[in-house]
Amino acid sequence: MKKVLVLDFGGQYNLLVARRVRECGVYCEIRSWRESMENIRAFQPDALIFTGGPATVFEPNAPMVDPALFSMGIPVLGICYGQQLMIHLLGGQCRRAGTREYGKVELTHNGKSPLFKDIPATAVYWMSHGVEVETLAPGFEVVASTDGCRCAAIQCAEKQLYGVQFHPEVLHTQYGKELLQNFLYGICGFTAEWTMASYLEEAVAECRAKIGSGRVLLALSGGVDSSVAAALLQRAVGDQLTCIFVDHGLLRKDEGDQVEEVMTHQFHVDVRRVNAKDRFLSKLAGVTDPETKRKIIGEEFIRVFEAEAKKIGAVDFLAQGTIYPDVVESGLGGESVVIKSHHNVGGLPDCVDFKDIVEPLRRLFKDEVRQLGIELGLPEQLVWRQPFPGPGLAIRVIGEITDEKLEILRDADAIFREEMALAGLNRTTSQYFAVLTSVRSVGVMGDERTYDYTLALRAVQSQDFMTATWSRLPYELLDKVSGRIVGEVKHINRIVYDITSKPPATVEWE
Repeated sequence: MKKVLVLDFGGQYNLLVARRVRECGVYCEIRSWRESMENIRAFQPDALIFTGGPATVFEPNAPMVDPALFSMGIPVLGICYGQQLMIHLLGGQCRRAGTREYGKVELTHNGKSPLFKDIPATAVYWMSHGVEVETLAPGFEVVASTDGCRCAAIQCAEKQLYGVQFHPEVLHTQYGKELLQNFLYGICGFTAEWTMASYLEEAVAECRAKIGSGRVLLALSGGVDSSVAAALLQRAVGDQLTCIFVDHGLLRKDEGDQVEEVMTHQFHVDVRRVNAKDRFLSKLAGVTDPETKRKIIGEEFIRVFEAEAKKIGAVDFLAQGTIYPDVVESGLGGESVVIKSHHNVGGLPDCVDFKDIVEPLRRLFKDEVRQLGIELGLPEQLVWRQPFPGPGLAIRVIGEITDEKLEILRDADAIFREEMALAGLNRTTSQYFAVLTSVRSVGVMGDERTYDYTLALRAVQSQDFMTATWSRLPYELLDKVSGRIVGEVKHINRIVYDITSKPPATVEWE
């Protein structure tokens, strides 16, 4: 199977590049620009893509790569910083742009490049740069320009080297998908051969090879990711898998019972449910910092697993439902900065009493995990369960966590989810949930003054959860949800709706 290696130079859209390549049915992975030539050759890529990045290519300490990459005999596509780097290393020059371009810009191509095959001569593309190519490297030619950027797209067709100053991976670029398809199908000669069915076959084989005859303990959290991981591992190693479902008291309303029912009775997974609510709440008492919450919860998960593993017997592997955005957002994938640590990734303590970690979903995006769940035969109500962070409601209760606050949030969140389903928006809205803030305010209920909590509602639209826009929910729905929550849930007297996109915010509040 053909594959692409995406080298990450730290830009904000970099994970989207990998996502778009996979949407074209071509497998790819993203690695840091620091990756050694030895490792790159070992990966055996059939094409390279250099991403954008915040650095200035002609300044000291700018990210560089070994020029030998351009002599591997495979196509290379440089995006934004990637284009500038290509020119810089191959004998051209870059400079600070006379006209900085940010946002939607009209671009015209001259019809000479296979990158723009069957794409209208003039269209809107997404720019984000303050540096541009001044002098082309030998063998290169300009194939597209804007009013402010002469070298908006360049090529050295003889060596299969291509560069674009804009970002084809973002949805704001009108023909970005078509351009990437032209690169992958037309220039590289790939076909759409990477599917969930093929990934499932490959992942099952990898898990069997790694686990062998060992015993596996899965951190079943109750969310989509860990449930899909459980089904995949069950198919791979059968009764070698034991799932410990830690009911940490931070789950949504009735969720623990629902997950246990599906995994035990429909998939015949060996699930050991542990009621550890008191233990977790005791450890979290008085803690308000979200990163500290995540670290505590991650460590307590491991400690509970260790205790349960001793009851079960010898356990060789700890399995987790870590997915690709978890890895990159925790700063462990390419060059992306640490946005927040994920308990599946950054929250693991140094001392883990298992031989190794198994993460069968580590290379998948959220929507790909859902596709894999359907491929495995999981029921739709579980596969389409609302995304839920590993630390659970601990990071949706702002400030100190108490049992009372958790009950308030559970009831309010259940009403919101119920009304979204009744309105037919539960499948068309990417993610939605309630957050119990630490803000208390004055209100009037009946003839009495109240001083109770403010609840925030959050709903977003996203294709990959690396970027998201706030959902324009109908006012009538918000009014109904607000009325029900204030009327049915004690200690809430004010509802607000979060209208912030990602970036600058994250989807979760903590």
